Amino acid sequence: MVVRMRHTKSATRQRRSHHALSSVAFSKCSHCGTEILPHIICQNCGYYKGRQVIDVLKKLDKKERKKKEKEIHEHEATEASTKKELNPAELSHK
Repeated sequence: MVVRMRHTKSATRQRRSHHALSSVAFSKCSHCGTEILPHIICQNCGYYKGRQVIDVLKKLDKKERKKKEKEIHEHEATEASTKKELNPAELSHK
């Protein structure tokens, strides 16, 4: 069967203009800072909305657990060093 009225390229493209995919919006985990999908528990640390929901370390074997604990301690150490408290003399110089 032959098509009687052929659709032009512009008509076809106009019809398909609403088929475009939108990019995924990521948010940052409040605890570890990795990018996560919004409203989802962080797979890296197990935190959601600032509180621990699942224990990620419990599911790992011994070797992976040690590596993960070391990574967490390094992250907390760098976070503590950036949140250094300033005394009034240092604040007056800034």
